Amino acid sequence: MYDFIKNILNTTITYYNELSVLPHTLILIGVIMVPLLIVVAYYTYAERKIIASMQGRLGPNVVGPKGLLQPFADGVKLFFKEIVIPTDSNKFLFLLAPVITFTVAFAAWAVIPFDSVMVLSDINAGLLYVLAMTSLGIYGIIIAGWASNSKYALLGAMRSASLIIAYEIAMGFALVGVIMVSGSLNLGDIIDSQKGSVFHWFWVPLFPLFIIYFISGVAETNRAPFDVAEGESELVAGFHVEYSGMGFAVFFIAEYANMILISALTTILFFGGWLSPFNISSLGNFELNGFVNNILLFLINDGIHWFIIKTFFFMFCFIWFRATFPRYRYDQIMRLGWKILIPITLVWIFVEMIFIYYKVEPWFAQGVVL
Repeated sequence: MYDFIKNILNTTITYYNELSVLPHTLILIGVIMVPLLIVVAYYTYAERKIIASMQGRLGPNVVGPKGLLQPFADGVKLFFKEIVIPTDSNKFLFLLAPVITFTVAFAAWAVIPFDSVMVLSDINAGLLYVLAMTSLGIYGIIIAGWASNSKYALLGAMRSASLIIAYEIAMGFALVGVIMVSGSLNLGDIIDSQKGSVFHWFWVPLFPLFIIYFISGVAETNRAPFDVAEGESELVAGFHVEYSGMGFAVFFIAEYANMILISALTTILFFGGWLSPFNISSLGNFELNGFVNNILLFLINDGIHWFIIKTFFFMFCFIWFRATFPRYRYDQIMRLGWKILIPITLVWIFVEMIFIYYKVEPWFAQGVVL
């Protein structure tokens, strides 16, 4: 009888402990999701203001001081607009497509390490998980193009699919180069293997792969100059031409979330993530007697602030590209992906193998190869 009661108590305690993990996980998801949605909202505002400045315009300046409430005004407007479903379209798939795109765009953030402690799920195959999630986003676009019962939407979806096929290969080879240097698929371990000065980061030995990875990231997010999937002069609005209200808003949010994700991954894989560009040991000792010195020490040390600064720089690059480059023709984009980027990645992986064989310091000193 005693053993029976003991087993029931142990089972109850185990079940309670498992339940207590759920609120903690939900809180972590909220801590990541809420700031991310706010950043997405103000990323659209920053894009409009920066491009307006580059073109000698004012940009949003009516709703709120300096137009700071414009993202919320746009969100409220889209939330209350009617969702028009085209005649003869597949209603279920039409409504499912933006949900798939949105879910995949935010699910990838589960393994992103913001600093040495703050990560929702620190899995060993984190890089593989991110690659899988970013690849799944195309399904939402293809379903949207087919379910809309529109030639423009279907053409946009097909263009987007061919873009993903071409540039996903180049991106995958660039990630192979990172894995060969770090010897791990864990994003935290990849950052730890870049410890040291700025020249210990992977952008130095993998510079061609870094350039190719970022170009492929811009192409995969359907951003200018690779936005042929939604070319206004040819396809009106591409795969989301028939969407309005919240359907369009969800696609819009997912696109900007993917842009931030590519910027964060570029920071993690090639620029040391949360690592400081300053080598603390070479700067000498600080007198920690004053408030200013404490602040200075915090700023030059490793931390989430360096991750945010680096990510914001690459987010700015997305805006910069849109304001600078004209849209490429479809055949030019395909030629760039298949005939230029993929061969360069293959050549550089071979060069990297030579570096590893001769244990070129400091990146290949261990001679690690998976």
